[in-house]
Amino acid sequence: MAADTPRRTAAPRATDRPGDQSPFALGLLLRRAHWHAAAVMGEALRPLGIELRHFAVLIVLVNEGPTVQRDLVTATGSDKAGVMRVVDDLERKGLAVRRAVPGDRRARAVEITPEGLELFDAAHKAAGPLAENLVGGLMPGEAEQLTDLLTRFTGTAADQA
Repeated sequence: MAADTPRRTAAPRATDRPGDQSPFALGLLLRRAHWHAAAVMGEALRPLGIELRHFAVLIVLVNEGPTVQRDLVTATGSDKAGVMRVVDDLERKGLAVRRAVPGDRRARAVEITPEGLELFDAAHKAAGPLAENLVGGLMPGEAEQLTDLLTRFTGTAADQA
């Protein structure tokens, strides 16, 4: 009887191969791209004694100025405990300080220090050549196009307007 049963063809599996029509394909490609970029940028930060999670907070502090810790959670996509650990690390390294927020006894704003700004600038200098290698396989103009597409995809362009 088994011979009379029609053979089912398997549905395509979620992959990240070019041309994959799986509904998961884009997410998998973005995740792989994130891993690759994080590894490359982590390599630039390692000699400076920080990790990408630390740098993410420094970016917010440079862009926004002193920032309440709960807002760092949203800005970095981290959780409260994770942000607390990162801010603890940054304080211990002298890269950021917590200050009381006037009118709110419980809230603390995190502020980058001059040493933090120096490290921020050093990280950009160290990351320059690595970032060029990151997009080295792209054709002229494609890195800018990719940045534009990802900015629109993530909604960060609307956030900046």
